[in-house]
Amino acid sequence: MSKRRVVITGLGTINPIANNVSDTWNGLINGQSGIGSITSFDTSDLPVSFAGEVKNFDANEYMGKQQARKLDKSSQLSIFATEEALKDANLNTEERLGPNVGIVFGTGIGGIGSTEQAVRTFDERGASRINPLAITQLMPNSSTGQVAIKYGIEGPSLTITTACAASANAVGEAKNMIQNGIVDMVIAGGTESGTTAMTIGAFAQIRALSTNNENPKEACKPFDKDRDGFVMGEGSTVLVMESEESAINRGAEIYGYVAGYGATTDAFHITAPAEGGKGAVVAMRKAIADAGLTIDEVDYINAHGTSTPANDKNETAAIKTVFGERAYEIDISSTKSMTGHLLGGGGAFEAMVSVLTLKNGVIPPTINLNNPDEECDLKYTPNNAIKKELSTAMSNSFGFGGHNGVLVFKKN
Repeated sequence: MSKRRVVITGLGTINPIANNVSDTWNGLINGQSGIGSITSFDTSDLPVSFAGEVKNFDANEYMGKQQARKLDKSSQLSIFATEEALKDANLNTEERLGPNVGIVFGTGIGGIGSTEQAVRTFDERGASRINPLAITQLMPNSSTGQVAIKYGIEGPSLTITTACAASANAVGEAKNMIQNGIVDMVIAGGTESGTTAMTIGAFAQIRALSTNNENPKEACKPFDKDRDGFVMGEGSTVLVMESEESAINRGAEIYGYVAGYGATTDAFHITAPAEGGKGAVVAMRKAIADAGLTIDEVDYINAHGTSTPANDKNETAAIKTVFGERAYEIDISSTKSMTGHLLGGGGAFEAMVSVLTLKNGVIPPTINLNNPDEECDLKYTPNNAIKKELSTAMSNSFGFGGHNGVLVFKKN
């Protein structure tokens, strides 16, 4: 019996570039950076003063002050992105989705802003003054649960916390659910709102972040010789995924197909990738095989491309190992150059970008790539988008802990 084909019928996003899919896509193909000086808190005591913040989002206005105060920002963003995705898929947001719909969300940290506030209150005012909602705000599965409650999702639910691979794993596990007939539809995606003083301070302590405070929009420069670290970002992206049969029966528009998924663990180091991207190599090969493709059929790669010295070099080496000489022919880009690193929300965002790249026949650029690293010598689409008809795209996501998640998408 052949496995069911899995399609994407709805997209929703809120991220540093824009608060909907259309404006996000236009921003990406025009090389628009969403990175800038932090406005949400005082950065005077921090070595890094910039990030990819969500802009023009007022949770009180969007969902009402009473509901907004119950949720961490990461959950607020999840509900916002889910609403757009459901409407885009032509689903009624006023009706419960029911038991034949599942939900899988990825996040790296969960409600870190609420965690920090609870600890601060405990230290300054004592246990009796902690917000009674603190636990439900800070738990990593809060977004999954809150979205399920909001939209009546009664099927299986998972929250995946594999660091920066989390929402790529979420899309992959959603694919498996649908393919194996567990449910017909899954709301899959990721969320993160880690642009807090403590989080930025902690990442800065391990020298993972760029310190280019003078030129924030130019700070994230994947594959460039002068790169000095990643840029923190925040946001949520949600995909409505369903069986092809379900989509056809609903008369839904199909963006593309989730064709392959590969996941591995480096088992090497808690932060550094395995030398040569060994775990990434196996994950890419698994995803290609799962999609029933050969290396000659992959047209585009949305790279993990964090702008850290270790990742970009090792990801490049891994791509060369998987594709051999063909690696030099494949179009590649890192959209993190424009959004910063959305951590656990990054995989879902880049899955969306990969699908839109196939659908629209335009490859978004890697901006700020002006002085290529000699060890990073592939086709990274520097600074300007390229129009090109494509059939197949791969999206790479790698996370602290040695987690690797790779997705393959097909146009039809």
